[in-house]
Amino acid sequence: MATSWEYRYAQRTKGMQSSVVREILKVTSQPDVISFAGGMPAPELFPIREIEEACVKVLREHGSSALQYSITEGYVPLREFIVEKISRYGIKADVDNVLITTGSQQGMDLVAKVLVDPGDVIIVEAPTFVGALQSWRAYQASFAGVPLDDDGMRVDLLEEKMVETHPKFMYILPNFQNPGGVTLTRERRERVVGLAHQYGVPVLEDDPYGELRFEGDHIEPLVVISASRNGLDPDGYFKGDVIYMSTFSKTVAPGLRMGWVVAPVEVIKRLVQAKQGVDLHTSTFDQMMVYEVVSDGFLDEHVKEIRKMYRQRRDAMLAAMEQHFPSEATWTHPKGGLFLWVTLPEGVDCLDLIQEAVDNKVAFVPGTAFYANGSGHDALRLTFATCSVDMIDEGIKRLGKVMAKRIKQPA
Repeated sequence: MATSWEYRYAQRTKGMQSSVVREILKVTSQPDVISFAGGMPAPELFPIREIEEACVKVLREHGSSALQYSITEGYVPLREFIVEKISRYGIKADVDNVLITTGSQQGMDLVAKVLVDPGDVIIVEAPTFVGALQSWRAYQASFAGVPLDDDGMRVDLLEEKMVETHPKFMYILPNFQNPGGVTLTRERRERVVGLAHQYGVPVLEDDPYGELRFEGDHIEPLVVISASRNGLDPDGYFKGDVIYMSTFSKTVAPGLRMGWVVAPVEVIKRLVQAKQGVDLHTSTFDQMMVYEVVSDGFLDEHVKEIRKMYRQRRDAMLAAMEQHFPSEATWTHPKGGLFLWVTLPEGVDCLDLIQEAVDNKVAFVPGTAFYANGSGHDALRLTFATCSVDMIDEGIKRLGKVMAKRIKQPA
């Protein structure tokens, strides 16, 4: 008689859910479907030749160490590169403040592992990154959402939410937010940091898109504002209420799974202990190879090319939406990143719309995926990064027709 596994699973698995985005990608992998669903970089921008050359160099010059176990904190030259890289944005850190992770997704998992007990509340933007919700549900966290507008999180509603829920930490994507595409203003960043300090609530600042700004002025990261408020120790080492995360997934290649966390040394030590129980360390070879790719100035020039292409594709999507979407629909106008957010006309449910859209060979991610409470039926996320200008125009035309048909249907 076959063994039943259902009663053997841990209680925490009851909160686990499959990634909606990953499931949609299974459906939209056919070549004739124009997909605005996946939050993926443009593959034609991957530095394949540079990566190939770096692989050969690492194996020839450092093969024995590249294929060996290494320290959990990460390859020291790569961490030193990250320290120099983030200093351009005013983030003053030392190599001991940096932990290399297997993608920033692992960073989110490790932060929850060391901070979250079952039932703890995490304040998130509403909507927020689906991968964060998926990760933290495994730790039996609860979520309190604070709505977004065109200027990012509604900080006028934040303090009330903090007093009401006593959160363990806040999770914020301040630059070109996923899924909304909006950017948190300087004034609102100041308010977030002030409330974090006032109530003793840490902030997890996730910044995977910060380098992909097409227009407008750079805004200081939350971690810089926090450090200024709390002060730096005499050696200038990282200190404050903010844990900062980023990744090479959007600027080099996502398949390498290479991210990092910057935090106070005491926090890094705990994260290291947690990571040792997961994978010991991120791939030594991959870290050394990525360092060879990025360390000679290549990355700065490469990012300029990424910005140029993504701006063209964003502009194409915005123009196509103006032409083909029904007048009842509205959308955000991102100044960088990969995404924009569409709010549907009253009476149109994204869950009804998605199947009809796929039948018409175009795909998106329903807004419900990005809300902890399952709301967001009136919205959807589109990514402009992975399709050519011509494909964007055709895909938006198809989606606009599906929307218009739904609007005309009687309630």
